[in-house]
Amino acid sequence: NPHYTPEVSTKTTVINFAVKEQGLEAQLLGIVVNQEQPSLEKQKSDLTVKVATGKRKLIDLENNILRLLAESKGSLLDDIELVDTLQVSKVTAED
Repeated sequence: NPHYTPEVSTKTTVINFAVKEQGLEAQLLGIVVNQEQPSLEKQKSDLTVKVATGKRKLIDLENNILRLLAESKGSLLDDIELVDTLQVSKVTAED
């Protein structure tokens, strides 16, 4: 890593373009699989998107649950919206 003076460091951004063997291996494997069996690579891509969407949904549900808990007055069991959100998050996490 290069070392710069504080004046230069505050005005610039250092980007690390180093390639790791594991990442390169995954890219090359994806290219080979795409050539040999495109349907398998498409399935992998679809699953990757599905997993990312599921993780995003879980984060949104978690934030919603935390908001509902913070806004809750009285018994948590009486808060129907909170209970429903918890049930949805449980089903989503199992998927």
